[in-house]
Amino acid sequence: MSKLHEAFQKARGHKAFIGFISGGDPSLEKSRDFVLEMVRAGADIVEIGIPFSDPIAEGPVIQAANLRALKAGSTLEGIFRLVEELRRQTQVPLVLLTYLNPVFQYGYERFFKRCQALGVDGIIIPDLPFEEQQEVRTAADPAGVDLISLIAPTSAERIQEIAAEARGFLYVVSSLGVTGMRGKIETDLAPLIGAVRQASAIPAAVGFGINTPEQAAAIGKFADGVIVGSAIVKIIEEHGADAGRHIYQYVQRMKDALI
Repeated sequence: MSKLHEAFQKARGHKAFIGFISGGDPSLEKSRDFVLEMVRAGADIVEIGIPFSDPIAEGPVIQAANLRALKAGSTLEGIFRLVEELRRQTQVPLVLLTYLNPVFQYGYERFFKRCQALGVDGIIIPDLPFEEQQEVRTAADPAGVDLISLIAPTSAERIQEIAAEARGFLYVVSSLGVTGMRGKIETDLAPLIGAVRQASAIPAAVGFGINTPEQAAAIGKFADGVIVGSAIVKIIEEHGADAGRHIYQYVQRMKDALI
């Protein structure tokens, strides 16, 4: 059982809360502080986005964060240094979110060996189709890095196949479109999660759009956890370097809702 899978079992009697930040927004130093505030508030897993110039799965809030981070000088090497610093202070599972091009350019084997050495537990690559994962898995699996698969509302016919090969946890996309805070989650997610349960014992966490404790509580009734990105990134956009205490308070409220 991977460290990510275990995190869902150790969620202190609650469902798991997974928080996201764009690494380097507004600086790598502050990103470290913000991750530690999330951990202090009860986050079970933290995703760190590697800033990318064309993040096709992201909505305006995270796109803007990527641009701020790139303008501030954030790089892949900088993100690796961020992980290295975090590992001196916390053992919370860390997941990188990136696109395929940076990993390909770095070299699959070299990239995942670096992740293994630093203590990265998983990776999400939104533009990597499930049918083309094998080349990446060949490098990720020996390094102990879980390649996390996504299931969308349109994935119904492929759920069993995707779930059977899943590592760490399944990322269930709540809505069609890109990331961003949504006032209401329209998709009937319970049958989707039910289909995952029939296919695999892998934990299933729901992301894309979740931003209120009420939404988290409702989804937590049938999912194993929730993933929140845009709402946290919006706090950073609004408060900049002073966002730490606001992030702590927000994550604490969301975690408390996940009974």
